Amino acid sequence: MLFTVLMVAYLLVAAAIIGLVLIQQGKGADMGASFGAGASGTLFGSTGSGNFLTRATSICAVLFFVLSLVLGNMSSHKGKVTSDFETIEVEQPVQDNLPQ
Repeated sequence: MLFTVLMVAYLLVAAAIIGLVLIQQGKGADMGASFGAGASGTLFGSTGSGNFLTRATSICAVLFFVLSLVLGNMSSHKGKVTSDFETIEVEQPVQDNLPQ
């Protein structure tokens, strides 16, 4: 159950990273904003969205790596679970060495 929840969170974080990277403008787009190309009239201003989007991408990237490590650790130990019944030693019956 926990593995499934973490896998869904992992996929959502991956989709968020893809979306955030696609929304961000390239480094050359700042030159057009300085000459009045209209980017300064946006919701965040000419440089406000860069800091917000960069920080959001960084947070999502850290979450992505942490979830990757946790899921990798969980999946590597998935088949190694042993029960207590496998470690119980059963006494062998003693056979008499008497001739019949």
